[in-house]
Amino acid sequence: MVMKQKGQKTYRSMQGKQVDMDMLRQRNELAVAVGNARVNARGDELGPGGKIIRKKEELDRDYYTDNPASMPDEQATVETVATEAVAEVEQVQAPRTTRSRAQQKVEKDLTDDWVEDADGNFTQKGE
Repeated sequence: MVMKQKGQKTYRSMQGKQVDMDMLRQRNELAVAVGNARVNARGDELGPGGKIIRKKEELDRDYYTDNPASMPDEQATVETVATEAVAEVEQVQAPRTTRSRAQQKVEKDLTDDWVEDADGNFTQKGE
């Protein structure tokens, strides 16, 4: 199975310089963010002098223990998503029950001329 590669966040500036956004983000993740939120670029809570008091992971853990309703109850799996998608497609592509006699005759004529052989190939009748 082929793995999808992550696209690099490299952009070309107006002056033609290459800017790697991922590297820039990693390089400055411990820098103090602008504003009065007292956090760094990662989201860690900062104290006096810019020292980390609580990490982002601890803040998230505390939030979700205090607010269990905001955490999803179940995780979607590939199997359930695929089953739901197939059900939606079947609903959309339901066969029409009201076909005209001309359409039924054309479909009958197209299917009567061809026969499937033992190998799974379709051939015309009489060949």
